[in-house]
Amino acid sequence: MLEEFLKLNIFVFFLIFARMGTVLMFIPGLGSTRIFARSRLFLALAISFLLTPILAGHLPALPKTPIELGFLVAGEIVAGAFLGLVVRAMFTATQTAGVVIAFVSAMANTMVYDPVVEQQSAVVAGFLGTIANLLLFVTNMHHLLIEAMVESYNLFQPGIVFNIGDMVHLFARQIADTFKLGVQLASPFLVVSLAYYMGLGVLTRLAPQIPIFFVAMPLQIVISIIVLALTVGGIMVVFLSHVQDSLQPFIGS
Repeated sequence: MLEEFLKLNIFVFFLIFARMGTVLMFIPGLGSTRIFARSRLFLALAISFLLTPILAGHLPALPKTPIELGFLVAGEIVAGAFLGLVVRAMFTATQTAGVVIAFVSAMANTMVYDPVVEQQSAVVAGFLGTIANLLLFVTNMHHLLIEAMVESYNLFQPGIVFNIGDMVHLFARQIADTFKLGVQLASPFLVVSLAYYMGLGVLTRLAPQIPIFFVAMPLQIVISIIVLALTVGGIMVVFLSHVQDSLQPFIGS
């Protein structure tokens, strides 16, 4: 009896770890390569250990053949990767907004490390990405992520073939919504930049002798920094609301 109990619990724990560990590989913040691999592994093991008694009733019985076990584990990895990539796609809205802002603010050539895409990006994109990752934990929204990970077992039931078409459609729609949100977050800078260039065009016609290149760019950067200081709070509020609304289908499924 004890041997069967241990086998059952190890199987359940391993199956949960396959999904949770995969999710933690992709979600922003916790899935960053700047966090030690051992820390991420320990966190995935801890979450799997805590969820084992909760989710034990939602998991199928131990398969009789290694092939069935392999397909079952592969399905859990696919479900975890899909959930992690969807969450990661939500956070790329700050990357899109930062790139657009940097392009219209004459700061596109200033590159820094962006924690969202984990590579060099425009300084504004890296700034917004860092704030987004910080607010993810400050506002306790990471609890919402963990809840979505747990409730995903109702949406992607282990042992049942997933509808790949619906998954691809959901991911593509999330990418489209993220790009749309990124442009909307950068809309104040687009309006200010348009007004600035229109005024600059009028100025060049009225006073052609003014060295526009040496005057326009520093002034444009200063104006953009002021606008960013005034709008960064609203940008983050809209972004966090979008993340919360996008996670609701996974929680309420």
